Amino acid sequence: MPPWIFIGAVLILLPIFAYLTYENIHRQKEHSTLLLLEKGAALIRSFEAGTRTGLMGMNGTDFRLQRLLSETAQQPDIEYLMVTDADGRILAHDEPGKIDSFHGRELNLKEISHSPDLHWRVVTNPEGKKIFEVFRRFAPTGGGMMGMGRMMFGRPFRPERDPGGNPEPPLQVIFVGLDMTPIEHARMEDTRHSVIMGITLLLVGFAGIMLLFLTQSYRATKASLSRIKAFSDNLVDNMPIGLLATDTSQNVVAMNYVAGRILEISVPDSIGKGAAQVLPKELLQQFQNLHMSGGLVEQEIDCALKNGKVIPLEANATQLKDEFGNLLGSVLLFKDLSEVRALRKEIARNQRLAAVGRLAAGVAHEIRNPLSSIKGFATYFKERYQDAPEDLHIANIMIQEVDRMNRVVGQLLEFARPVAISKRPLNLKPFVADTLKLVERQATEKNIRIQANLADLAETVLIDPDKMNQVLLNLYLNAIESMDEGGGSLRVTLTADNPARQVTVRIADTGSGIREQDLGHIFDPYFTTKAAGTGLGLAIAQKIIEGHGGTIRIDSKSGRGTTATLVLPLTAGKETDARP
Repeated sequence: MPPWIFIGAVLILLPIFAYLTYENIHRQKEHSTLLLLEKGAALIRSFEAGTRTGLMGMNGTDFRLQRLLSETAQQPDIEYLMVTDADGRILAHDEPGKIDSFHGRELNLKEISHSPDLHWRVVTNPEGKKIFEVFRRFAPTGGGMMGMGRMMFGRPFRPERDPGGNPEPPLQVIFVGLDMTPIEHARMEDTRHSVIMGITLLLVGFAGIMLLFLTQSYRATKASLSRIKAFSDNLVDNMPIGLLATDTSQNVVAMNYVAGRILEISVPDSIGKGAAQVLPKELLQQFQNLHMSGGLVEQEIDCALKNGKVIPLEANATQLKDEFGNLLGSVLLFKDLSEVRALRKEIARNQRLAAVGRLAAGVAHEIRNPLSSIKGFATYFKERYQDAPEDLHIANIMIQEVDRMNRVVGQLLEFARPVAISKRPLNLKPFVADTLKLVERQATEKNIRIQANLADLAETVLIDPDKMNQVLLNLYLNAIESMDEGGGSLRVTLTADNPARQVTVRIADTGSGIREQDLGHIFDPYFTTKAAGTGLGLAIAQKIIEGHGGTIRIDSKSGRGTTATLVLPLTAGKETDARP
């Protein structure tokens, strides 16, 4: 917390609690003074009442005030009790030796003796002891007792007369000295208690303010941490690579769903388990390499999953440490390289095909000229030796072989040059149905059933009819050739995926299929398993489909048939000319 909060709290609370403590101590002092004053007043009233009672019951005997005063002064907490005249001369005292001495001459005793008001002061005796002194006019008698001539202080009572002839009461003041020691002790104890309470309340208030700021800081920090946690959790969960974290005991403490999807394991079931129970041995080895190196480990590995599947991964492992260098755990990041490796193979293949295409284009041009000459001479010999059957047969064979070579060269040139696509909107259902009619005779000759399941499309599709017809015929003929004379079935399916804006054509057969080792090379030029094939049909078909912005995929297993899947964008529009 910033220091200004502490300083501000002190500046605000200290004057408040200091004032409250002072007021409390002041009220306690006033209460103590009032208590002593009331006690003194009660003593004075009781002493006057006793004096009045004694005077009324004298019955011819002298009443001595000194005796009553001495008896009254025997009560606890009473230091002294005396009566003086208006000049301060002590007329009666609980200590007889102090009679006729003076007391209170610094006071205006004449004014006090004429007033019924109660007065008090704090004096100090010769021993240094504080005494709470209460005094006022002493008037124990009324007017009817003034003429009794009794002796109150051991001497005749001679009341003076005013000019009207009425006797005046004597001017006397009574002093009561009360011991302040118990009250002072209690007041000091109350003061100490008030100071302690003030300090305690100050600390409580200070702690309360600190608690408010801490609570607000905690709420702000909690909100900030919640936002950071939500951001980090969302970031970790949605990052495109797998993340796995372990503690110092090699237990899995965090894992995102990408990691679970790559490793094909359940994320909730993996949290809290040991890394050896969750990870394949190839990934577990990265932690061991990390502890040996003590730094960052980067490696491409082939990881075998529990189901036997092997996937290529790029793994990065590092250690987690706090600001003091203490080890907290380890983090493993890994990425599936299956698509990357496929792209690398595709790039290498395309580069290879480009080189082959450039070479083929050059070779094709060089071959076509001699072929034209050879065909010309063969035609010449055919016409010249019409009467020689054997020479005529040889000339026909030469012409046929030259034509076959010319077709091969034409296919080679077509593969080498960019595909020119002229699109126009077509209804794909009747178009596919028409292409199937072109192979009905070949299918009937081999007892092959053609099954068409063609959906009605709500939209037309932009395609090049000639090029797409070439692709479909190539796939139909490949399917028919893969099935023997015993027959089979050729299934063609047309479906549309409107949300994805795609149309799919599937061509499935029940033929001999493709061997697994050959499946990765079927789109390579000049790769063929046919005795008379050129190996360019599927390569050209792939270029045509890609020129339409679509994809072609071949799925096959040896002895179980083959399925060719064409996916084209479902986009209607005017005729265009696309040249990749």
